[in-house]
Order: sequence, then structure tokens, then C-alpha cells
Amino acid sequence: MKSPLWSNLFHNWNTQESENVLALKEVPVFAGLSDKELFEIEKLTHERKYQAGENVFKQLAPAEGMFIIISGSVEIYFDNGESKNILAELKDHDFFGEIALLDEKPRSAGAIATTPSVLLGFFKPDLLSLMERNPVLSSKILTNLGMVLAERLRKTNELLAEKS
Repeated sequence: MKSPLWSNLFHNWNTQESENVLALKEVPVFAGLSDKELFEIEKLTHERKYQAGENVFKQLAPAEGMFIIISGSVEIYFDNGESKNILAELKDHDFFGEIALLDEKPRSAGAIATTPSVLLGFFKPDLLSLMERNPVLSSKILTNLGMVLAERLRKTNELLAEKS
């Protein structure tokens, strides 16, 4: 006779992916990572909640890391003192601020939540810690980060060429 206690004990155990892991899968910085690697990254992320109109970070603020939008929307803006220019309007599963993982310079733009938003932060100290513990995984992330930045630079060059 089969015991119902034992037959269902491990049923559906750890097979559900969290919303955070699903979002990480959509971010090119984490492309090609296994589920196990994504779960390891999820443990290093920090969930933050913002109200509409609240700054995620201000232009020229110290840069600490990147953010992934789990839900909500964020505007990236540049303020030259005379006017505020919206550079991007981002939504669920978009990411921003990734340059902060590589350098110590202040933020070149600001970010403000335009609706109530839940963000995941992946910060430089967490990446540095990961580099010590798991160099293979951190190398994958840094390679992907390089590809993301190269693609953004390529697109910027194309836009500049169109304007000239």
C-alpha cells in the first residue's frame, strides 16, 4: 500500500521559479546562465520598492549597481540645469544602471519611478564577492555586460551618424 504522506512529500518541491528569477532570465547581463546560476544570482539581489515620483537615484549620485524592474515603470533622465530630458522610459523586466558595476564614477543620469515600482538591485560589492567565490559565473556575467555595453555604444554611434 502506498502512503500518501510519502508520495507527495517532494511533489513540486523547488520547481516554481520566482518572479525575480523569471525577470533575471530576461536581462541580457544574465543571458545563458543555468537555473542554478540564476538562483545564486537571485540570492545576491536586493528588492527595493518605490512610489511614483520617488528617485531611484539622482544624477551625479554615487553609483552602486544596476537595477531590474520587476513591476512598475522608471524614467531615465538627464538634467543639464536648464531642462530635464527624458532619455528612456522603462517597464517590467527592463534594466538600467549597469555601468555602475564597472566603474566608480557618479551617475551620468538620474532614474525616477513613474508608477509604484518594485526593483531588484544587483550591486558592485555583491559582484565582487561573487568574483571571489565563483569566478566562472562572474566571468559569464562580465562577458555579457561587455556585450550589452558594446551594443549600446554601437547603437549610439548609429544615432550620431544619422544626425550628421
